[in-house]
Amino acid sequence: MRVDKYLKVSRLVKRRTVANELCDAGRVQINGRPAKAGTEVQVGDKLSFTFGPRYLEVEVLIVAENVRAGDAATMYNVLKEERIKEEFPLD
Repeated sequence: MRVDKYLKVSRLVKRRTVANELCDAGRVQINGRPAKAGTEVQVGDKLSFTFGPRYLEVEVLIVAENVRAGDAATMYNVLKEERIKEEFPLD
Protein backbone atom coordinates (compact mmCIF):
# COMPACT_ATOMS: atom_id res chain seq x y z
CA MET A 1 0.00 0.00 0.00
CA ARG A 2 1.21 3.52 -0.77
CA VAL A 3 2.39 5.53 2.23
CA ASP A 4 -0.02 8.41 1.58
CA LYS A 5 -2.96 6.00 1.52
CA TYR A 6 -1.71 4.22 4.66
CA LEU A 7 -1.54 7.50 6.57
CA LYS A 8 -5.13 8.26 5.56
CA VAL A 9 -6.58 4.76 6.15
CA SER A 10 -4.89 4.53 9.57
CA ARG A 11 -6.25 7.99 10.35
CA LEU A 12 -2.85 9.36 11.29
CA VAL A 13 -3.67 12.13 8.78
CA LYS A 14 -7.24 13.20 7.99
CA ARG A 15 -6.98 13.54 4.22
CA ARG A 16 -4.93 11.75 1.59
CA THR A 17 -4.08 15.01 -0.15
CA VAL A 18 -2.55 16.28 3.09
CA ALA A 19 -0.55 13.04 3.41
CA ASN A 20 0.60 13.47 -0.18
CA GLU A 21 1.74 17.04 0.54
CA LEU A 22 3.67 15.85 3.61
CA CYS A 23 5.52 13.34 1.44
CA ASP A 24 6.23 15.93 -1.25
CA ALA A 25 7.66 18.27 1.41
CA GLY A 26 10.04 15.52 2.62
CA ARG A 27 8.42 15.25 6.06
CA VAL A 28 7.70 11.50 5.89
CA GLN A 29 10.35 8.83 6.37
CA ILE A 30 10.14 5.05 6.16
CA ASN A 31 12.86 3.21 8.06
CA GLY A 32 14.91 6.40 8.23
CA ARG A 33 14.73 7.18 4.51
CA PRO A 34 12.70 9.98 2.91
CA ALA A 35 9.53 8.59 1.33
CA LYS A 36 7.59 9.75 -1.69
CA ALA A 37 3.81 9.40 -1.69
CA GLY A 38 3.98 6.24 -3.83
CA THR A 39 6.50 4.41 -1.65
CA GLU A 40 5.13 1.05 -0.54
CA VAL A 41 4.51 0.38 3.17
CA GLN A 42 4.86 -3.12 4.60
CA VAL A 43 4.27 -4.69 8.00
CA GLY A 44 7.24 -4.00 10.27
CA ASP A 45 8.20 -0.68 8.65
CA LYS A 46 8.83 2.30 10.89
CA LEU A 47 7.18 5.53 9.75
CA SER A 48 8.15 8.91 11.11
CA PHE A 49 6.69 12.24 10.11
CA THR A 50 6.18 15.80 11.25
CA PHE A 51 2.80 17.42 10.94
CA GLY A 52 2.60 20.95 12.25
CA PRO A 53 4.02 21.01 15.79
CA ARG A 54 3.78 17.21 16.10
CA TYR A 55 6.45 14.55 15.50
CA LEU A 56 5.21 10.99 15.36
CA GLU A 57 7.06 7.70 14.95
CA VAL A 58 5.03 4.51 14.49
CA GLU A 59 5.58 0.87 13.62
CA VAL A 60 3.27 -0.62 10.98
CA LEU A 61 1.37 -3.62 12.38
CA ILE A 62 -1.39 -4.09 9.78
CA VAL A 63 -1.72 -3.03 6.15
CA ALA A 64 -5.39 -3.09 5.09
CA GLU A 65 -7.33 -1.26 2.39
CA ASN A 66 -10.48 -0.63 4.45
CA VAL A 67 -10.63 -0.25 8.23
CA ARG A 68 -13.40 1.03 10.47
CA ALA A 69 -12.64 4.21 12.42
CA GLY A 70 -12.65 2.33 15.73
CA ASP A 71 -10.12 -0.20 14.47
CA ALA A 72 -7.73 2.27 12.80
CA ALA A 73 -5.51 2.56 15.89
CA THR A 74 -4.76 -1.18 15.72
CA MET A 75 -2.92 -0.67 12.41
CA TYR A 76 0.13 0.84 14.11
CA ASN A 77 2.07 1.02 17.36
CA VAL A 78 3.20 4.47 18.50
CA LEU A 79 6.93 4.40 19.25
CA LYS A 80 7.48 8.10 19.87
CA GLU A 81 5.29 11.19 19.95
CA GLU A 82 6.56 14.70 20.60
CA ARG A 83 5.43 18.27 20.39
CA ILE A 84 7.94 20.33 18.47
CA LYS A 85 8.43 23.86 19.62
CA GLU A 86 8.43 25.96 16.49
CA GLU A 87 10.66 28.96 16.69
CA PHE A 88 10.02 31.89 14.43
CA PRO A 89 12.76 34.42 13.73
CA LEU A 90 12.07 37.95 14.85
CA ASP A 91 12.13 40.54 12.12
